[in-house]
Amino acid sequence: MEQMKRVLSFVRRAVDDYDMIREGDRVAVGVSAGKDSLTLLCALAELRRFYPKKFELIAITVDMGFEGTDFGEIQKLCDSLDVPYHIIPTQISQVIFEVRKEKNPCSLCAKMRRGALYGGAKKLGCTSVALGHHFDDVVETFMLNLFYEGRIGCFQPVTYLSNTDITMIRPMIYMPEKDVRYFSSKVNLPVVKSKCPADGATERESMKRLLAQLERENKGLRYRIFGAIQRGEVDGFRMIGKMRGMKSYEEGPSEKEEESDI
Repeated sequence: MEQMKRVLSFVRRAVDDYDMIREGDRVAVGVSAGKDSLTLLCALAELRRFYPKKFELIAITVDMGFEGTDFGEIQKLCDSLDVPYHIIPTQISQVIFEVRKEKNPCSLCAKMRRGALYGGAKKLGCTSVALGHHFDDVVETFMLNLFYEGRIGCFQPVTYLSNTDITMIRPMIYMPEKDVRYFSSKVNLPVVKSKCPADGATERESMKRLLAQLERENKGLRYRIFGAIQRGEVDGFRMIGKMRGMKSYEEGPSEKEEESDI
């Protein structure tokens, strides 16, 4: 399938460049049920078929506890991919919105979800956890840190968590969000809409809109920012492998074609 070939072209480059997967790894994909994590799940399930370093794959969803959330379609997708699926029940939503009544819930929520995910992965014998952060997430996180914290920083492509003996990997760091959207719509991924009341009203969404506006006026801006992160070797990013020249990877589905499929 042509769409999968393009997804794999991004994912395999990142996996190879940063040595994300080792022989015998048991990798847990953190499946939030959004387009990013489901795309990553499909990509790693396909990569597993031919990658020279053999690895196992499972999928884990941290159930936030929002009433009425149904992961049945995610289970069907995992069955079709021959990937074991595990749901970790939590009361994170109640703790954040009812007990603590957080005005800015995203940071605490992320920490609690990650804690549940890593703990679940460890119990299931995993060596790695794969998260679905993509190219645009890299740029947005860098800019958020710069704008709101006054520091140069980003998340790392690969992070070893000594307290759980788990390695966190982000195989989609080279893949633009527009390609994720295109793949998701073309193959009809069973995306589950978030029931979080803070969804769409975050600093990240504001930064996404700002960067989109700046990109219209300065074509290629995101790629230049990403290149600066690589050249500055910010938090483990490096100018390595085939992603040295980012310009050759800018082309993807046209905006017109992409919008018609969403």
